[in-house]
Amino acid sequence: MSRFAIASLLLAIGLTSAPALAEPPQKITSLIVYGNDACPKGEGDEIVVCARKPESERYRIPKKLREKPEVAGGPGWGSQVANMEDVSRQTIPGSCSVNGSYGFSGCTAAMLKQWFAEKRMQESAGVP
Repeated sequence: MSRFAIASLLLAIGLTSAPALAEPPQKITSLIVYGNDACPKGEGDEIVVCARKPESERYRIPKKLREKPEVAGGPGWGSQVANMEDVSRQTIPGSCSVNGSYGFSGCTAAMLKQWFAEKRMQESAGVP
């Protein structure tokens, strides 16, 4: 039923002499008390709501702030640094590339590294 229908029904029955609703209090205070501390009394029309916590929580950082946020996805800082080093390795000495200073000096080391990797692969499980 709608409000209009209910109001007209009350008028028709004659129940309009119902007591008026009390007004809500002007001030509501909510606070946290610790241990055996007393909850303060409200003055006049004031309502005081107290939540009680143990004494051990008095000087602690609130729980919401204590919890660490979950780590967002994505690559870690270490792997990003490793990727940057791999990219810049082509231009540093010992890199076996045609660009950069002393790029040719790493060609022998690169060939030996590849040879040892292929040898380990053959000695392990499968021959490529």
